Amino acid sequence: MKVVILCGGYGTRIRDVADDIPKPMIPIGGKPIIWHIMKTYATFDYTDFVLCMGYKSDVIKDFFINYELRSADVTIKLGKKSEQIISETNHDEDGWQITLAETGIKAMTGARVRRIKKYIGDDPIFMLTYGDGVGDIDIDALVAFHKSHGKMVTLTGVRPPGRFGELGLDEDGTVTGFNEKPQASGGRINGGYFVCNKEFLDILSDDEDLVLEQEPMKKLVELEELKMFEHDGFWQPMDTSREYSLLNELYNNDKAPWVKW
Repeated sequence: MKVVILCGGYGTRIRDVADDIPKPMIPIGGKPIIWHIMKTYATFDYTDFVLCMGYKSDVIKDFFINYELRSADVTIKLGKKSEQIISETNHDEDGWQITLAETGIKAMTGARVRRIKKYIGDDPIFMLTYGDGVGDIDIDALVAFHKSHGKMVTLTGVRPPGRFGELGLDEDGTVTGFNEKPQASGGRINGGYFVCNKEFLDILSDDEDLVLEQEPMKKLVELEELKMFEHDGFWQPMDTSREYSLLNELYNNDKAPWVKW
């Protein structure tokens, strides 16, 4: 099953932390936040990733293309026929497959997802999340829940900081309202960590202005095809310098709830 990660945005609200790299590459404890997200999935043996890139995609490509060199002992022989020998690899990411997909500099989230349809292949289900939020999500329980209810899309509903929007729900957990980022009043919000049936891609278009959290989600609500997986554990986006500091403080003090590896 593919894991699709949105990592193409500009991250304008956190420019005071890093203006020269894309938001998913901002580090927590020396590793990009996107790496932490991927490690969460890998802990549950999901290691086939599709990264939807845009802004400063070269930084993301450089990190993963040179991952072995960054993580290994290397012997270099200089001369006309230079040679590099990787003698020992010092990482636990063996077997990860990462598709680095150029989905457009200006494309919004819905368009980015639609543009990687060819990489989903024959898989009937794929996972999808944002490249700027970590949590101790039970991925196995999330996937099992999605398979149990038969709806097109499952999102993970989390307890919010006050500035996010809320989900309306009926008694069986079907989403009846999707309001993106009005002032919250104590309910749950969209925390990402979606599971999607492949046919969800047919709801999306290649229009670069298509925002995943607007028309596509409202369409799912109309069709009663959106369910929520309740997550009461840790979840935290990294949208501001304060949140950047919080996540690094947790990690550096060995108190990061999302770290299960």
